[in-house]
Amino acid sequence: MTTNHIVEITELGQSIWMDNLTRDLVKTGELKNLIETRGVRGITSNPAIFEKAIAGSKMYDADIEAGIRAGKPVLEIYESLVFDDIRDACDIFRSIYDESGGLDGYISIEVPPTIAHDTEKTIEEARRYYREIGRENVMIKIPGTTAGLPAVEQVISEGINVNVTLLFSVQSYIETAWAYIRGLEKRVEQGEPIDKIASVASFFLSRIDSNIDDRIDAKLKQGIPDQNIRAKLEAIKGKVAIANAKIAYQEYKKIIQSDRWQALFAKGANVQRLLWASTSTKNPNYNDVMYVDELVGRDTVNTLPPATIEACADHCNVSDRIESNVDEAYQLLESLKDPDIAIDLDAVMDKLLTDGIDKFVKPFQSLISSLEEKVQRLATV
Repeated sequence: MTTNHIVEITELGQSIWMDNLTRDLVKTGELKNLIETRGVRGITSNPAIFEKAIAGSKMYDADIEAGIRAGKPVLEIYESLVFDDIRDACDIFRSIYDESGGLDGYISIEVPPTIAHDTEKTIEEARRYYREIGRENVMIKIPGTTAGLPAVEQVISEGINVNVTLLFSVQSYIETAWAYIRGLEKRVEQGEPIDKIASVASFFLSRIDSNIDDRIDAKLKQGIPDQNIRAKLEAIKGKVAIANAKIAYQEYKKIIQSDRWQALFAKGANVQRLLWASTSTKNPNYNDVMYVDELVGRDTVNTLPPATIEACADHCNVSDRIESNVDEAYQLLESLKDPDIAIDLDAVMDKLLTDGIDKFVKPFQSLISSLEEKVQRLATV
């Protein structure tokens, strides 16, 4: 029998979730098949994924027509389509949720990305999404922006599962972890249970390397005659995201050893797991599963697109590496300050967060626009 390396990863304490959700995956039974044959234990979605799913499929047309007949506005039609898909996926993963005691089996859905900088609106929409979807194993995605983190704290205090998304810097992860802790502490103060609340902190990877690599290539193209400097620059390519993630994991370990966390843990709190996102390798010269192989570790999640799931099942080289070469990871990030390299990592992370929101806003707006066109077309049929 061929070894499924995803099962090996699960045995080491990391859960593999899929970064994709479409109605045909649900209706054709492919989603159940991925659970059974690939060991997929949850799903994350985002506006870009739904744009491809809805705009490119006729499977939604009957429901769109029903929405038209009911006189629903376009945004309400969109939500009805997406909420149905999320509910169906939640139901398929319910057995995973039950068997794992609420560790896995979650389906993540993002609040509209257009409200990423509006705390009150984010809270309001998170509550509404959670209520209307009506599944214990739904997780509401909230961006880890300055405005997003107070929303995370509030909705956690109300017992809503949260996937904090678009985290790039280690500092942003630390702030996210404490927002989760404050939310749990509020809930304890209210006399409410905290043992059924789950959260993940989605830490993005490949976009970091793409940005850093582009900066290095730009420096190299300017012409650097000194071979030692060229070698320094080349040595960093494709390495920063994994180093950054390993350092974030060290911060996670410090946080769960803190007195505040231990007090919550004694009351049944679940750890907020680090989730590795944006894990498809963008550079064809890099190993296609490097963001999986190098970051397997206990109490983590890795979300993979379908192609990476297949690649990993086939040829991941599985070992618990999350705490290997940690000193080298710190040294690598410190080396970015070298005058010969001079890459401002904080500036890179700020740019990635801004761009990340934009990468969700644009497909969301495009989806609403294409849905408006579809509504107009189907309304005349």
